[in-house]
Amino acid sequence: MPNPNDNYHVVHGWPQLPENDSLGQVTGVSVDSNDRVFICHRGANKVRAFDGDTGEQIVSWEDTLIKNPHDIEVDKEDNLWVTDAKNQQVYKYSNDGELLMTVGELDVHGDDHDHLYGPTGVAVLANGDFFVSDGYGNNRVVKFDKAGKFLTEWGQLGKEPGNFELPHGITADNENRVYIADRTNSRIQIFDSEGAFIDEWISEKNGRPWGLDVASDGYLYVIHGGELKDAPPERSVAVKMDLKGNVCETWGSFGKYDGQFYWGHDIAVGKDGAVYITDVNVGMRVQKFVLNT
Repeated sequence: MPNPNDNYHVVHGWPQLPENDSLGQVTGVSVDSNDRVFICHRGANKVRAFDGDTGEQIVSWEDTLIKNPHDIEVDKEDNLWVTDAKNQQVYKYSNDGELLMTVGELDVHGDDHDHLYGPTGVAVLANGDFFVSDGYGNNRVVKFDKAGKFLTEWGQLGKEPGNFELPHGITADNENRVYIADRTNSRIQIFDSEGAFIDEWISEKNGRPWGLDVASDGYLYVIHGGELKDAPPERSVAVKMDLKGNVCETWGSFGKYDGQFYWGHDIAVGKDGAVYITDVNVGMRVQKFVLNT
């Protein structure tokens, strides 16, 4: 069961699903400026949004182009970015689902300027430039300008600083530093906006980071999903860190009860401080956490 000493607790009954509906393997979560919580889930071409306060489903739209959404990200203009690890593409949508831009060639993987291979996530800067963690096939990060033009790239398969073994999550802070969940290498790597290596954080508390989000409160939130070989309870923990790498809070544990995670996959934070964490595989849900009062 959840640890009663945790400073965060799960909000029971959130979200509220339509009758006879279920979520499936929820892979991505992000929150817009109106506190709408957007999610995507594996094996479905659907994007949903829930009211952050009530949990009521308020948006559900489909795009048959989407085949295997891996992550969803809301930028500062409330546009939605969906990475599709099967189609080898990244899609930019308006907040109501109009397709605005596509990066990568449909069903064609590659490691050049025009192709992706198993993209896992997107981070968008205030000026519209964006980064793609091109993780499952290429083990690199690719930077594009706001129009989708290639700018630069860095990383390859390896354990050295600046290289990756499955860059699985990506986020950026207000100083344009880029944070990468280098999953199989069990570390978080930090770079400047041009890809210069700044630091790496390795900690038992961070474990194997799968998803991460720099929130408006200036903290980095991480979900440690682990791997199958990481026996519980050595996986499935949420972590709150300052931007110097110090761990401030941890909560959650392995399991299927409310407040637990089986395979925590992604994490996002609303402006009100509520934390949303997705669970794939057995969990197949998104949970909301708030600080104890």
